[in-house]
Amino acid sequence: MAIGPAPTDALNEPLSIVDGNPVAGCRVAAHVKFSVTYDYRCPFAHLAHDEVLAGLAGGADWEVTFVPFSLGQVHVEAGQPDIWETPQSDTGLLALQVSVVVRDRHPDAFLAVHRDLFDLRHIEGRALAGAEVREVLERHGIDADTVLDEVAGGGPLTTVRAEHEAAVEANDVWGVPTFIAGGRAAFVRLMESSPTDHDARIAIERVVELVGGWPALNELKHTTLDR
Repeated sequence: MAIGPAPTDALNEPLSIVDGNPVAGCRVAAHVKFSVTYDYRCPFAHLAHDEVLAGLAGGADWEVTFVPFSLGQVHVEAGQPDIWETPQSDTGLLALQVSVVVRDRHPDAFLAVHRDLFDLRHIEGRALAGAEVREVLERHGIDADTVLDEVAGGGPLTTVRAEHEAAVEANDVWGVPTFIAGGRAAFVRLMESSPTDHDARIAIERVVELVGGWPALNELKHTTLDR
């Protein structure tokens, strides 16, 4: 497992599954490499990242690049300033900035903090605001003042913006969660969590296979839901 800032070409690197061969059906792969976008406000990002985190917890040999992506910026109306110019007006940017500080400065704690920031919003129903985010950091032994001071200095906002814009430029990404593998990208909407870590691993490897290993597939969407 690898966690860290996305290198400049990470969003377009070749698909790497089972020594270079896409995994077939629901066979568990030996090695999978992919990127996935997130904004903590999105319930579908919560479900997808829950699967990714469960698979990693279950021992999956995945090399995952976690890419912050601002839904606030996506929804800026024409003629209005970019969200990067008024970050305090967006309810999701603080958590994104905190997440990249933890990812890059405290990688051993990132997966736990990442899960808790999603759960803060979608399980606990609380805001992604200063006091709440501080609680998450302190729960995992991270000095919240140091992290928030770094956010105040503007560096993490620059990182979030750069990775967001790189995803847009390289793969026309427009939402979360978008999976990127083998130089291809697809928005993926999962509807529920898997019952076990093993099932989560299979689910994510199916997704990555479809995204990066089947170039003929452009769109697949069920007309009805079994729920």
